[in-house]
Amino acid sequence: MKNILIFISFFIVSCCGSVQNSSTDEKTSTTTTDAGTKQEVSTYAESITAKELKDYLYVFSADDFEGRDTGEPGQKKAAEYLKAQYKSMGIPSPLGEDNYFQKIPESYFRGGIKSSENVLAFIEGTEKPEEIVVLSAHYDHVGIDEEGNIYNGADDDGSGTVSLLEIAEAFLKAKKEGNGPKRSILFLHVTGEEKGLYGSRYYTENPVFPLENTVADLNIDMIGRIDKKHDEEGKKNYVYLIGSDRLSSELHNLSEEVNSKYVKLDLDYTYNAKNDPNRFYFRSDHYNFAKHNIPIIFYFNGVHEDYHKPTDTADKIEYDLMTKRAQLVFYTAWEVANRPEKLVVDGAVEGGE
Repeated sequence: MKNILIFISFFIVSCCGSVQNSSTDEKTSTTTTDAGTKQEVSTYAESITAKELKDYLYVFSADDFEGRDTGEPGQKKAAEYLKAQYKSMGIPSPLGEDNYFQKIPESYFRGGIKSSENVLAFIEGTEKPEEIVVLSAHYDHVGIDEEGNIYNGADDDGSGTVSLLEIAEAFLKAKKEGNGPKRSILFLHVTGEEKGLYGSRYYTENPVFPLENTVADLNIDMIGRIDKKHDEEGKKNYVYLIGSDRLSSELHNLSEEVNSKYVKLDLDYTYNAKNDPNRFYFRSDHYNFAKHNIPIIFYFNGVHEDYHKPTDTADKIEYDLMTKRAQLVFYTAWEVANRPEKLVVDGAVEGGE
């Protein structure tokens, strides 16, 4: 009788799991258990807080950074700020010693843009350090107009930039407590996105780590606001995901499961449609990884009335919602970094997409 009950219980649990997500890989659902308990993982994710994101963003999107225009003094100051934050946390650069900058020469740019730099920080994996999970966000913006208006870019992409800082701190906390990621995490702050995805293209053409060892790129570009489509009660708990299923069905299924288990945002795939006229899939830094058949997810809140205007300021950010979105990226990166095998790339096409 006991054996029969055990069998029936096992059958019911198996069926429930199949109904929830029949396409989810068994390995995906066990990676968190392998790397640490659900409670431990949640503790690290919950170290990403609205207060700390707000503190970072009010500094990073202040007038002192002069709109962070590529190659200009404000962008250089922003790069130094990011370097200082990683140094204060004790997170090293993969470039060694005090060098957190991947320098991009003026000759690489067009249109009179001055030399610039990507900012890189790195947490080495405990078991598969040669395999790299990239978390990216662009830290440049569009500068100052002819009338002296500063385009602070709090959402675009101050929100993604400071989220990387908080996510890095969460991974560092895990490592200090003996639960560091099995694969290495590269925190990649790219420059020149607003000018034409220059920084991410330069990195993928001059990778610090071989692209064949790069498991995925999770790219954050604008996660601090609410667009008009969702600006009413019952619709605000959302984020747009773009590209999650383009190159790896495993990444898509993993992303869905993580969200269902931990964060419970409404995942909106409107802009993921291949015939979407906005073509957002091609318009942020993940695309330069996707071109090399590296699985990607682009996290995005949609365009709002302050997009590319001086009014994109830190006081308009939805910090609690931004926190949930950043936590979703952390949880997803955690699973990608800790699963037993690399993501299967079952959507690869010749020359990328």
